[in-house]
Amino acid sequence: MYAISLNDDGAELRPLEPWQAEEFLAHIDRGREFIGQYVAMPDAVTDLESSRTFLRSYAEKAATDTGRIHGIWVDGTLVGGVIFRTMDLAHGTAEAGCWLEPSAAGKGLVTRAIRVLIDWAVEERGIHRVEWQVAAANAASIAVARRLGMTRDGVLRESYSYRGKRHDIEVWSVLAPEWRAARQAS
Repeated sequence: MYAISLNDDGAELRPLEPWQAEEFLAHIDRGREFIGQYVAMPDAVTDLESSRTFLRSYAEKAATDTGRIHGIWVDGTLVGGVIFRTMDLAHGTAEAGCWLEPSAAGKGLVTRAIRVLIDWAVEERGIHRVEWQVAAANAASIAVARRLGMTRDGVLRESYSYRGKRHDIEVWSVLAPEWRAARQAS
């Protein structure tokens, strides 16, 4: 198992795997309402079996190179995570996402964690375009896209039905040459 330090405060990024289903469920339970404002994961992860099934689906994606899931731990407690919901190596595309429980919000953890994943996807896996799809009302996630240097490609108006309401989805992206240029500049 590997862990990548995200800061000097005990935060680290690690793979999130099916054997951690109980810990994942406890984390989702702590942040269920906060996470569920814009992310459907809490509606899918409701008990130990659904937690295991969710993590198993990402283990299968990792095995087939079509997605990844990593947790963010602070002082040994799972507080959030980042994903490649999809990865298409043939087309060089991936869709990234994130979630946090309230105790971890506003500390820059997602920005640092997703940078690690994007670096890996671009440099190791040859991904050309990383996409970030976010509910237009999710200001915190849009701020992450901006901090990552992504460009707002447009809005998919009322394209996502969630909890009985239709939501606009903003699509943000960064291309590999843009990512590399920004990383060199910093």
